[in-house]
Order: sequence, then structure tokens, then C-alpha cells
Amino acid sequence: MYYIKVAVKCQDEVAEKVWVLKNRGKYCILTYHKKRSTDLNGKKKEFVRTVKFALFSASAGVIQFLSFTLFNELLCMRYFWAYLISLTLSVLWNFTLNRKFTFHSAANVPVAMLKVAAFYAVFTPLSSWFEHYLTMTCGWNEYLATFTNMVINLVTEFFYQRFFVFGSSIDTAKKEQ
Repeated sequence: MYYIKVAVKCQDEVAEKVWVLKNRGKYCILTYHKKRSTDLNGKKKEFVRTVKFALFSASAGVIQFLSFTLFNELLCMRYFWAYLISLTLSVLWNFTLNRKFTFHSAANVPVAMLKVAAFYAVFTPLSSWFEHYLTMTCGWNEYLATFTNMVINLVTEFFYQRFFVFGSSIDTAKKEQ
């Protein structure tokens, strides 16, 4: 009797095949062992994903901050329009980079973008009101109010994109060769 043991790695679990060969007969026993949720590779992958999101969001924040400065200081736009246009530019930049490099998603881009647009349909009026309140009522500096909203945006958008926009399509994009 010969035994050949082969371990096969699946996406969420590890399958162990034990082939039993006996007198030209072939029997296969297939057992599955679920990976523990405390898998170090999974934690490392999520940590790297979070760091990538933060870095890409920081680059989007730079775009938002510079464009806001351009619109507010040089073009003397009204505060609301300067904020709205600079936010839109940063969202487009952030969505594009995070979909491709952070979440590696092959999801339908228009559907994913509509989900992000739904987030900003709620976030933009709330953040605009919040910035208006901070600057006009509380007397905060416009840049401090913008930075505060950028931090709130970073945290809420990460969870929204991670679990709702790209949750079921993470790591589905084919790697370019």
C-alpha cells in the first residue's frame, strides 16, 4: 500500500489530499481545514492595504489642498465652490489609484463609481456644512477646517470602500505581466 500526501492551497481554506493506492485501486480522501482568522498573511495584507490607502489618500489630500489654495487664494473663488471642485478632483484621483493598486478590484467601474458618488452625495453636504460652521461660526482658519474634514474623509471612506464598494471584488483584478 502506497500513500501520497499532497497539500493544496485554496483561497480561504487548505485542502489536504491523501491518495491511497492499493492493488491498482485508487481511493481519494479529501479533507478541508479552515484557516484561522488570525492568519498572519491576511493581517499583513490588510495592513499593507490600509497603508496604501492612507498614502494614496494623502496624495489625493495634496491635490485637494493645492487646488483649494489655487481656487481660494489666486482665483478668489467663493469658499463653497473652491472646496467642492478641489474635493471632486481628489476623489477622482483617489478612486482611480485605490481601485487599481489598493483593492485590486475588477469590479464594474461605473457601478463602483456610483457607490462612491453615493458616499459623496452624503459626505459633501455634511462636510460643507461642517466646514462652514467651523469657519463662519467658530472662527476656525479655512485650512484647519479643510484638514479636519480631510482626516474624517480618510477614515470614513476607507471603511466604505473596503467593505461596501470593493468588499466582494477585492483582489479580483488580473496581475499585469
